[in-house]
Amino acid sequence: MSRRPQAQQPRVAVLGAGSWGTTFGKVLADGGADVTMWARRAELAHEIDEAKRNSQYLPGINLPRSMRATHHLAEALEGVEQVYLSIPSQAVRQSLKGVRPLVAKTDAPIVSLMKGVERRSGLRMSQVIEHELHCDPARIAVASGPNLALEIAREQPTAAVISSVSHETAQAVARRARNAYFRTFVNTDVIGTEFGGVLKNLIAVAIGIVDGVGYGENTKASIITRGLVEMTDFAVAQGAHPETLQGLAGLGDLIATCQSPLSRNNTAGRLLGQGYSFQDVVKQMQQTAEGLASVAPVLQLAREAGVVMPIVEQVKMVLEGTMNPRDIAPHLTTDDDTPKGERTQNGHDGGGAALWRSLQRTLDQLRDGGRRAQRDQS
Repeated sequence: MSRRPQAQQPRVAVLGAGSWGTTFGKVLADGGADVTMWARRAELAHEIDEAKRNSQYLPGINLPRSMRATHHLAEALEGVEQVYLSIPSQAVRQSLKGVRPLVAKTDAPIVSLMKGVERRSGLRMSQVIEHELHCDPARIAVASGPNLALEIAREQPTAAVISSVSHETAQAVARRARNAYFRTFVNTDVIGTEFGGVLKNLIAVAIGIVDGVGYGENTKASIITRGLVEMTDFAVAQGAHPETLQGLAGLGDLIATCQSPLSRNNTAGRLLGQGYSFQDVVKQMQQTAEGLASVAPVLQLAREAGVVMPIVEQVKMVLEGTMNPRDIAPHLTTDDDTPKGERTQNGHDGGGAALWRSLQRTLDQLRDGGRRAQRDQS
């Protein structure tokens, strides 16, 4: 039986068949693309290809008939117009070595779905892609936003940001990665978009810790609010635009990840708060919690930039076993015992207005995406 896609459907590849990779493959297929998934394990590729299921990572979800899967990289990448990467951040460099010769003679955009930094180098995923694939940064895009995989696989409406230094590349990817329940916006702030996705994971671990301890909504609201300040200060110091952290890739993703039991980073933190050791948490987690691997490299970058991140510092201490999880919350809302102004945006005092404007902007974007979805269906 021929496996050639229909001529009118653009062919794309998604490398990595975990929950997020498979979900994004479904997003693309539901948007009209002919999708080939690459799975490292042959049995997983077979299940997706034949049963249109991924029972380990997306139980109960039926996948589109236009989704195919293989465990052969060359087959997955043959003739594709776009390549999406959903590989654990600490394994992506090694995985890309096999990808490089297969995409070297194409100009297909390479899209990162990953939210982590490389532990050894502190590089963002787009930087690792650029280095390993030897490709022009204008060919690389990143996707981020409030995107909990299982909710999207269930076709619950959400939105995301596609970012590239090339506005043309961002637009091309955004047009492909959208459908009736998944809307995409664009920007050219790759640094802010990527770090938003990384940093919210660290704050979500902190939320999980205090949740596991048994603290309530006041504590969690304080951490989320002060966490947004840490995220913005750090990202701006790295060259990001502060408004990016106020949008879907920052505040939007932060809210979704911190409040949902579907969040792997929230779950990992909750186990830490319940008294499990770091090693025990890793054993219990069936999927990678990127926040755990990103704490050390983010703090190293913060120190080099002169940015203070007390929440992330204390998450590190809990991970190392040098702080009792119950002791984390009282220290989170200020850097020290000296009263300070409430910085809500890039180091400036501004009361609650800036945070409210950030939240309002995110909600407006989500509502606008829903209205467009209705217009598209009418």
